[in-house]
Amino acid sequence: MGENTLEVTENNFETDVLQSDKPVLVDFWAEWCGPCKMIAPIVDEIAQDFKDQLTVGKLDADAYPGVLQNYHIMGIPTLILFKGGEPVVRITGYHPKEKILNQIKPHLS
Repeated sequence: MGENTLEVTENNFETDVLQSDKPVLVDFWAEWCGPCKMIAPIVDEIAQDFKDQLTVGKLDADAYPGVLQNYHIMGIPTLILFKGGEPVVRITGYHPKEKILNQIKPHLS
């Protein structure tokens, strides 16, 4: 967990993600997942670069499978940007930082 990322769990998902005043990018990941490890530094950079506009959280897919089921997540890593309590962007698999930013930046204004 990076210093600018929030640990997301079933217990805080409602308050910290769905009820957040700022957009929240949630990284659904697992310890054993190679692509998750590859994307983790990018997610941490986004958390640092956009900390005033965006909250970035990480949810352990193995620990909270019910949340994955609720959002029909079939593969990890999956990044979902929530805005106003609704998922507005979904990115599955490893992607370079620029591609991720191109999809989430329009929702940060």
